[in-house]
Amino acid sequence: MSRFFTTGSDSESESSLSGEELVTKPVGGNYGKQPLLLSEDEEDTKRVVRSAKDKRFEELTNLIRTIRNAMKIRDVTKCLEEFELLGKAYGKAKSIVDKEGVPRFYIRILADLEDYLNELWEDKEGKKKMNKNNAKALSTLRQKIRKYNRDFESHITNYKQNPEQSADEDAEKNEEDSEGSSDEDEDEDGVSAATFLKKKSEAPSGESRKFLKKLEDEDEDSEDSEDDEDWDTGSTSSDSDSEEEEGKQTVLASKFLKKVPATEEDKKAAEKKREDKAKKKHDRKSKRLDEEEEDNEGGEWERVRGGVPLVKEKPKMFAKGTEITHAVVIKKLNEILQARGKKGTDRAAQIELLQLLVQIASENNLGEGVIVKIKFNIIASLYDYNPNLATYMKPEMWQKCLDCINELMDILFANPNIFVGENILEESENLHNVDQPLRVRGCILTLVERMDEEFTKIMQNTDPHSQEYVEHLKDEAQVCAIIDRVQRYLEEKGTTEEICRIYLRRILHTYYKFDYKAHQRQLTLPEGSSKSDLDQVENEGEDSAVLMERLCKYIYAKDRTDRIRTCAILCHIYHHALHSRWYQARDLMLMSHLQDNIQHADPPVQILYNRTMVQLGICAFRQGLTKDAHNALLDIQSSGRAKELLGQGLLLRSLQERNQEQEKVERRRQVPFHLHINLELLECVYLVSAMLLEIPYMAAHESDARRRMISKQFHHQLRVGERQPLLGPPESMREHVVAASKAMKMGDWKTCHSFIINEKMNGKVWDLFPEADKVRTMLVRKIQEESLRTYLFTYSSVYDSISMETLSDMFELDLPTVHSIISKMIINEELMASLDQPTQTVVMHRTEPTAQQNLALQLAEKLGSLVENNERVFDHKQGTYGGYFRDQKDGYRKNEGYMRRGGYRQQQSQTAY
Repeated sequence: MSRFFTTGSDSESESSLSGEELVTKPVGGNYGKQPLLLSEDEEDTKRVVRSAKDKRFEELTNLIRTIRNAMKIRDVTKCLEEFELLGKAYGKAKSIVDKEGVPRFYIRILADLEDYLNELWEDKEGKKKMNKNNAKALSTLRQKIRKYNRDFESHITNYKQNPEQSADEDAEKNEEDSEGSSDEDEDEDGVSAATFLKKKSEAPSGESRKFLKKLEDEDEDSEDSEDDEDWDTGSTSSDSDSEEEEGKQTVLASKFLKKVPATEEDKKAAEKKREDKAKKKHDRKSKRLDEEEEDNEGGEWERVRGGVPLVKEKPKMFAKGTEITHAVVIKKLNEILQARGKKGTDRAAQIELLQLLVQIASENNLGEGVIVKIKFNIIASLYDYNPNLATYMKPEMWQKCLDCINELMDILFANPNIFVGENILEESENLHNVDQPLRVRGCILTLVERMDEEFTKIMQNTDPHSQEYVEHLKDEAQVCAIIDRVQRYLEEKGTTEEICRIYLRRILHTYYKFDYKAHQRQLTLPEGSSKSDLDQVENEGEDSAVLMERLCKYIYAKDRTDRIRTCAILCHIYHHALHSRWYQARDLMLMSHLQDNIQHADPPVQILYNRTMVQLGICAFRQGLTKDAHNALLDIQSSGRAKELLGQGLLLRSLQERNQEQEKVERRRQVPFHLHINLELLECVYLVSAMLLEIPYMAAHESDARRRMISKQFHHQLRVGERQPLLGPPESMREHVVAASKAMKMGDWKTCHSFIINEKMNGKVWDLFPEADKVRTMLVRKIQEESLRTYLFTYSSVYDSISMETLSDMFELDLPTVHSIISKMIINEELMASLDQPTQTVVMHRTEPTAQQNLALQLAEKLGSLVENNERVFDHKQGTYGGYFRDQKDGYRKNEGYMRRGGYRQQQSQTAY
């Protein structure tokens, strides 16, 4: 209000203003008289110098106290605000925390706050009643506290395991700090001044403590009264002591002088008192925790006799006196199945209930139809025990599953009148009418396929270098036996589609296994044996080749889906290649035309295709067909991702863009370890094949500036070897191949042979082949032949003529072989020479060009390169250059090779498998 509307005179307002000025005016003048105006309380308070640790920790405790108050009144918004301030305060105290360690009270509030928020989050009714701000703050704070607590995970875990110990440690630490501060003023055996002055203030502090304790906790009256009695007795004794001291000492300053050293009895009494206090506090804390646990559990602990185990009663399926009939059992079965998949359902208990239901059905002779129906549901429940696709079955569950499927197959084989199938509706089921065929809804083939997938999942998730993997691998015999039984059952009662599916399962468990028995029979079979002997040998046991032929041919003829037929063809080719039947495998690959459209198949089929191509290349190498081997392995090895393309592992996530979900999906596609192809063997076969092709070609086109590389990876290894500053003896497989290549380039086949075939390489690579000696013999011969070609290319300009006998002795080849090699080189115009038949010599032809011819050749080369570059640019715009490759005669040709026509190649827009 304006001063013009106020009542009263101006003198009154002036006097009031002057009065305010007098009140607010600071006291000035003589400061020596100021202490006389202060009261006794103001005189006692002195400035306290605190450490940085105390300041920071006090700030943290104040914020924690505010958070706890907000937690009591369920003010989540306030909790969020204070938690952010607490994080900032902790950041300021980081230097002190690094020295002292994370304080326990800070860990306690983090753990308590997280538990508190989880309780609020799980309380659905409470969340509905929350206002909008609190609900929003709850979700925000919950995310923040979970993220923040990751840095303190180990501390929080230790606190939750033993919260009592952590609380006691805090209490002891606080006591030690207070005692330590008082002991600093104390001499060795004396009593400090603070201890002396404390005696006077104990009595009122006891009374105030007693009053406050009543307000805080009414349940601890008895314990508090005991403590208060101790405090009261202490206060009275302290009063009497202080009176005596006042009588003796007249000067106030004499109270702070050094006192007579305390006796040992006083020290022991003080220590005992401290221990009793800590023990009472510990008991009080444990009692409070027990009460809270009882409140949370909603019940009381039941005291049982020690050493007597609790007998778990079996759940009662039916009420006492209920007549067990088909309708009652089916009704109970439906009740159990209705809970399947719901949240909170105990899956193990559900399986036990179904097994108990089977026992009840068999005891009451309800027929095999009801038992089969329940068995189907038991197996389905075992598969659903792990809701997550990535997790695999536990060993006990897996064994239960195998036993249950075997029992189901026993029932189906023993009762031919039982028909099962997916197309049978539940309304049309016949479970108890024996006069008609029993009809049960269920598919045995689906159960077996799921069992096979679970077996693969178990093998994928087991450490391949452990004994556990070997134990799990032994279960494959049981899996194959079950598949064989289901195959025999479906051959009698199944449809064509079901037979094709079970045949594929049988093929997938057969194609990668080397048949040693058939191999031994083939080796021990005499050369002049008749056809009847061969038939007798085959009848002794069905070879895997005969089995694969029979199963695959049925699928080729009857299957209507492309996927099953494609998998069967690839497995058949793989099996042929594994057993060194190169020409059958090659012909089947060419006739199938799989390489033309395999890039449209799903990733598991692409992985199978890559594995088949690799096995085909290794088979060609064993047969001595180095060019075919190189072409088959080129696509896989040139990508640098052979491990991933074969489904034998994943590259680092940093090298490839994929998120966590994609990585999980790709891990489920991995091939189990016992199906792996040795990657070092694969790379060695590829590099040796490239060496046998590349070294003679390099020698023939040494002066040709336009020569192309047959294998980029091989040239990369050569460049790596050349960059080595110090050349020592080779250690790795790659170093052995590079050293052998250098020796072959000089025409030294013996050194090349010693680098390729030695004890180290035998142990790493060559001994892994089934017929290792044959492979080594083939390699020696190939090295001799290609070294001869390289020698003639390199040193032909040195010789006018050379005897073939000399070459035969030099490379330890027979004369017809040397004659054949040289004749081929002359026919292919690789070697400018002619054979003198009577003298068995090779006469070299001197074809040194003149200066004019040299200039013409250079002009022709430059014009040719210009034309090639123009055509490459034009074809690159048209998008057709990728299908053409340069041949050795400087011309364009469409590559018709079966290995280069298709297959899965790395593309930027697709993911390779």
